[in-house]
Amino acid sequence: MIKIKLDELMFRNGKVKVPKVVEMTGLNRNTLYALERGEVRRIDVETLEKLCVAFNCSVGDILEYVEEKNGDNAAV
Repeated sequence: MIKIKLDELMFRNGKVKVPKVVEMTGLNRNTLYALERGEVRRIDVETLEKLCVAFNCSVGDILEYVEEKNGDNAAV
């Protein structure tokens, strides 16, 4: 599964709030709230780019692959 770490990134950058990120990126407020809560199923490359520019970071600072563990099929 892909974990969205926007909330962590915002915290590490001075506890930035969504309204400030809207100003920094021009992205939709509802989109940013959904990203902050990790409630999205897909993310646009342009959105990632705007966040990377605003926070001077890489995509890896925003997204992380986390291996899921499901009962007997868990990866070791």
